[in-house]
Amino acid sequence: MTPRKLERVIPSIPASDGAGVKLRRSLGSSQLARHDPFLMLDEFFSDDPDDYLAGFPSHPHRGFETVTYMLDGHMQHKDDHGNTGDLGPGDVQWMSAARGIIHSEMPQQTEGRMRGFQLWLNLPAKEKMKPAAYRDIKASEIPSVRNEGVETRVVAGTLGSTVGPIHGGSTDPYYLDVHLDAGAVFEGALPAGHSAFLYVYEGEALVGEERKLLANRAAGLLSDGDKVRIEAGSASARVLLLAGKPLREPVVQYGPFVMNTRQEIEQAIADYQAGTLSRGEIGRIKIA
Repeated sequence: MTPRKLERVIPSIPASDGAGVKLRRSLGSSQLARHDPFLMLDEFFSDDPDDYLAGFPSHPHRGFETVTYMLDGHMQHKDDHGNTGDLGPGDVQWMSAARGIIHSEMPQQTEGRMRGFQLWLNLPAKEKMKPAAYRDIKASEIPSVRNEGVETRVVAGTLGSTVGPIHGGSTDPYYLDVHLDAGAVFEGALPAGHSAFLYVYEGEALVGEERKLLANRAAGLLSDGDKVRIEAGSASARVLLLAGKPLREPVVQYGPFVMNTRQEIEQAIADYQAGTLSRGEIGRIKIA
């Protein structure tokens, strides 16, 4: 097997989104900070309600998928088709905006910790105008793999014989949440050719056989290969491992719209202004 190496580090930077929610952004902090097919990764983490109570009022999306992973707190999703979804600790919402959706994501608490992530994952041109779909995944539906000193939640993709609730599809995504005790080592296989990166959200990680340091709250882009090695240092660590098949298509982004050409962006804006962005039924994601 060919071990992957830590090739590039993208530190997260303070940012604000929605109606003023404070967060940290690594991928997506600039147009050069993408990793095909991944567009953006935000981490939100605060014990201060003033940092998150304003939430993310109604807003549109077209052309990509959003993956919201809650660690702590309670968030509610509502869309313009009357659907409502509640996300609590450990829950995930995997939403394919595709042709278009208008939704809100609002905190359902007035105090306490709000903590989690939102990932933006691009869709291929042939799927950008399909009907929107989403799936709410409860914490109890996400399998865990336990080895000595390591526990891994498999949100998407596979780890050994364990298959996550989301698998396959055009980008064949992998979304693993790896918890390591101090000094513990995670080793796992990934398909060669997939783009892959890590995000350390607790502690620090030593990556690859070279044991290169990846600091807290930083994303680390990995070289190609079919094996990933992550080691915790003198303290425990928690790391997201994300991978997907690159699309190798043009990316034109204007805020919440991600298409392949400027003309398609202009059409998305026109559709939103005309109230026709999200026509048709919203389905449930079925990936096999």
